[in-house]
Amino acid sequence: MRILMISDVYFPRVNGVSTAIMTLRRELKRMGHEVTLIAPDYGAVTADEEDILRIPARPVWLDPEDRMMQRRHIAELLPYLQGQTFDLVHIHTPFIAHYAGLELARALGVPCVETYHTFFEEYLFHYVPFLPKPFMRYLARAFSRSQCAALDGLIVPSRPMLEALRQYGIDSHARVIPTGIELTDFSGGDGRRFREQYGIPSEQPLLLYVGRVAHEKNIGFLLETLTYLKHWHPEVLLVIAGEGPASAALKRRTTDLNLEAHARFVGYLDRSRELLDCYRAADLFVFSSRTETQGLVLLEAMALGVPVVGLAIMGTAEVLQHDRGAHIAQDDVHGFARTVSALLNNDEARAALSLSAQEYVREWTAPEMTRRLAHFYEDVVCEYSPVMSRVPASVAG
Repeated sequence: MRILMISDVYFPRVNGVSTAIMTLRRELKRMGHEVTLIAPDYGAVTADEEDILRIPARPVWLDPEDRMMQRRHIAELLPYLQGQTFDLVHIHTPFIAHYAGLELARALGVPCVETYHTFFEEYLFHYVPFLPKPFMRYLARAFSRSQCAALDGLIVPSRPMLEALRQYGIDSHARVIPTGIELTDFSGGDGRRFREQYGIPSEQPLLLYVGRVAHEKNIGFLLETLTYLKHWHPEVLLVIAGEGPASAALKRRTTDLNLEAHARFVGYLDRSRELLDCYRAADLFVFSSRTETQGLVLLEAMALGVPVVGLAIMGTAEVLQHDRGAHIAQDDVHGFARTVSALLNNDEARAALSLSAQEYVREWTAPEMTRRLAHFYEDVVCEYSPVMSRVPASVAG
């Protein structure tokens, strides 16, 4: 099968969507499929640019890390794409890529599916705070209904997210297919090396957050837990690995709460070594986002044997299972801090969670999840076209 993917974001921009696309591209190619990706040009070349069509793009005002592709340059690709006989278009983001992807699919005469990575109902509140929440909720739901109605198939990373969309009145042909994790990418790593590089003593309790430093990630909640934890564990340190539009505000918040000795922002880390070292250095991975459609970093942490303390809300409710590599905390600062503290005080419990995490994450492997995706592609293509010869004999690998 020949698949045309399109996304408003991809590496070198680091986030969960980029990671998901990278994993799918690699696994689909291993299964014998051909994948072409349309993505923004960030002015930097990545290690793997094969079959990627970069589109001129400009910075986004509210988030200068991101880029907005120019539609006319995507349209200019159409003559080339028409010569490639694609079977399906797969959209990964709901902005320029959504509308351009639909146009390309119709022009190419192929079905169009989209992975729903963003929970808009909560996401928008953080970026348009001056509008009333009921109005923003109505707007987010109407936006989601409009977008999903135009698709031939909808891929959702978790059951809670699909249930939310069904409550909106969305009845699109949908399937729950989480993003899997490539276990070979999350082996190795040297925690001691990371601690030495950043001057962190080996015995110092280290909590870790990895991900986009954005308002919807609820990182301020983690800072507030430190106001309790620093009294119970005077040496405790929270390492925040990532960058994003909330970085400056969170650093100011760190100062306001007198947490300079207990929170450290280390920016993006190289995924091939530094990030692995960082995970290995941590005693616990902490996560308090309420807007995740899945929460891929939870699986990354568990693959490297790092116990998780997190909120089980929306997509994370499907990933996190108590005592299977994680302890689920209460959705309040003091309760969350108590859960973290109990594990910092119990080396045996952390060791047991570390072992169970590495066992549990084997249920989320990339090859299995990608096989499910390939079968969904097959179903969508069959339903879209009555001409069965359009479907390759071994679509699902």
